Amino acid sequence: MSHMEHRGYRARVEFDPEDDLFVGHVAGIADGVGFHSDTVPGLRAAFIEAVDDYLATCERIGKRPDRGASGRLMLRIDPEVHARALRAAEIAGTSLNRWGEKVISDAAGG
Repeated sequence: MSHMEHRGYRARVEFDPEDDLFVGHVAGIADGVGFHSDTVPGLRAAFIEAVDDYLATCERIGKRPDRGASGRLMLRIDPEVHARALRAAEIAGTSLNRWGEKVISDAAGG
């Protein structure tokens, strides 16, 4: 699995061997937007067109394109991982929430 980026939007890309196609789905938007092609250049063009068309449609109908987030995140993780994260936050001199926010932000490219 890989990804593409255009105008701040990213897409997850996979290859479908059954249909012999590259298939992509735009992430982080309010609606499901997909695209496909049998070539890499075609896939990039389809992705750009899908993002541009989606944004134009949202603007035309007055809809916010981005999926909102509340800022609250509940995770269930292995207790040993939780304990290691608590220690890492303490060593960093911060709360687990602040430490986790930084780790997630760094991992998400923020």
